[in-house]
Amino acid sequence: MSAPSRARTPVSEAAGLWWPAPAKLNLMLRIVGRRADGYHLLQTVFQFIDCCDLLRFEIRDDGRIGRLRDLPGVGEEQDLVLRAARSLQRETGCHLGANVDMDKRLPMGGGLGGGSSDAATVLAVLNRLWGLGLSVEELARLGLELGADVPVFLRGKASWGEGVGERLTPIDLPEPWYLVVVPPVAVSTAAVFADPELTRNSLPIRIVDFLSGGGGNDCTRVVRRAYPEIGVAIDWLDRFARAALTGTGACVFAPFDDPGEAGRVLARLPSRWRGFVARGSNRSHLKTALARMVD
Repeated sequence: MSAPSRARTPVSEAAGLWWPAPAKLNLMLRIVGRRADGYHLLQTVFQFIDCCDLLRFEIRDDGRIGRLRDLPGVGEEQDLVLRAARSLQRETGCHLGANVDMDKRLPMGGGLGGGSSDAATVLAVLNRLWGLGLSVEELARLGLELGADVPVFLRGKASWGEGVGERLTPIDLPEPWYLVVVPPVAVSTAAVFADPELTRNSLPIRIVDFLSGGGGNDCTRVVRRAYPEIGVAIDWLDRFARAALTGTGACVFAPFDDPGEAGRVLARLPSRWRGFVARGSNRSHLKTALARMVD
């Protein structure tokens, strides 16, 4: 996605725009414990990439929330876009509604955070379009009820994450080009985290340890066993650069200093897989786009 214009957009004109919901990569994922309620305690690093879903909003006066196109395989009751809008309505008592249109570009179930990012864009943009005035922290608390990854998309900065992923510390990272490989596999995140062989007692590390090359992804061994095609993709990509799984997958990625080099590897990608090249970013495209609006 090209860099947004510096021109600021009045709120009155913003409803018809396409708003970005950027993807993220988990550059590291360690599971360091488990809470009494079953949620896993993590250490992870989030960085955005310039590949996005796009959302557009039509404001309604009757309070109804709807979507302008269906999302294949996702009913309205499971759709995070609709759930986010309705949650924002309930939280604020807002009487306005919206129709939401989405150009779904990110692979579903790929570990790129597409659903959580979509929900964050809904919360952030409707907060502006409905004139609600909630702070980023208030939106992040609301977003956490929808998914552990939603707050990082609302804050919009590359971050070191702890807890269930909601305790965020901004981190300054290199911004390489990534080749992202998308095997034709649907991974069940719930099944991965329920697997009895999943490591749940990794020793905590510090940010400096990660920056020195430590970390890894504790889900990789379980995912390799349950989804052999993903293991094949990791091994293939690792021939060219250090490959890793993002989240629980299915997507795998590797960093490159030069987009041309990443593109040449992409050209060699086996035909049974999809892939794309994207630039890493420490600031999300959503945060940049919101800055154009005039309050």
